[in-house]
Amino acid sequence: MYLEHFGLRELPFGITPDTSFAFAGTAHQEALNTLLIALRSGEGFIKITGEVGTGKTLLCRRLLATLGESTVSAYLPNPYLEPRTLMLALAEELGVELDKDADQYHLLKGLNQALLEFARQDKSVVLCLDEAQALPMESLESLRLLSNLETEKRKLLQLVLFGQPELDERLANPSVRQLRQRISFHYRLGGLKPDEMELYLAHRLRVAGYRGHRVFPRSSVRLIHRAAHGTPRLVNILAHKAMLAAYGEGRQEVAPRNVMAAARDTEGARLPAWRLW
Repeated sequence: MYLEHFGLRELPFGITPDTSFAFAGTAHQEALNTLLIALRSGEGFIKITGEVGTGKTLLCRRLLATLGESTVSAYLPNPYLEPRTLMLALAEELGVELDKDADQYHLLKGLNQALLEFARQDKSVVLCLDEAQALPMESLESLRLLSNLETEKRKLLQLVLFGQPELDERLANPSVRQLRQRISFHYRLGGLKPDEMELYLAHRLRVAGYRGHRVFPRSSVRLIHRAAHGTPRLVNILAHKAMLAAYGEGRQEVAPRNVMAAARDTEGARLPAWRLW
């Protein structure tokens, strides 16, 4: 690989969410601030939506890393679960023992008792559901039941839904309108802005150990943003492939032709027709 060629400790443009590479771009910082304000306000439901590759999972991990010791957190990366299994998964994440043979009523009662105990310890409980657009309709309704658990002063459980725009379509179903009305905070996560691209690329290179001169000239930076439409995952894929192409040429700088070659080889990347020609 090109690590030694560029003087890197690790690959700078991996697509696995890694909080050590987190970049405080405008969209992500606004989304994180929205989440923190909503949770501190004691809101029951919060929703974050964004297109594929905009960094929802990374944002979720940043949120979990930010929560203090007074918060008990649960994280479900794949919520494609029936209501009963969803409750058991939540209980397991919270370290609560429930009878796996119990019916839904007794599971809900057991969770309520556990959440009340956390409240007595002055601890708040936050459940983050990634890929929430995959939730079955019955499980969305069970989330509403969980949100009913409260004392006279506060919610016993706060829920944060991270999902693709299809989540909004599911929540538009009349059968879950009560849940939709309880979502008090919502943020639509966008991509990187053109003026953030150069900083983003330089940041990831620096975290990966690069200390040399500029790898991506501004012409290549603009081309990457245009081809990826600012979507971080696509940006990473294009930057990685473009660096591979530059390495193959024995160059320390990524030329626009390297970016164009990467774009032609990447599903979802788009360039103006005249550029491709």
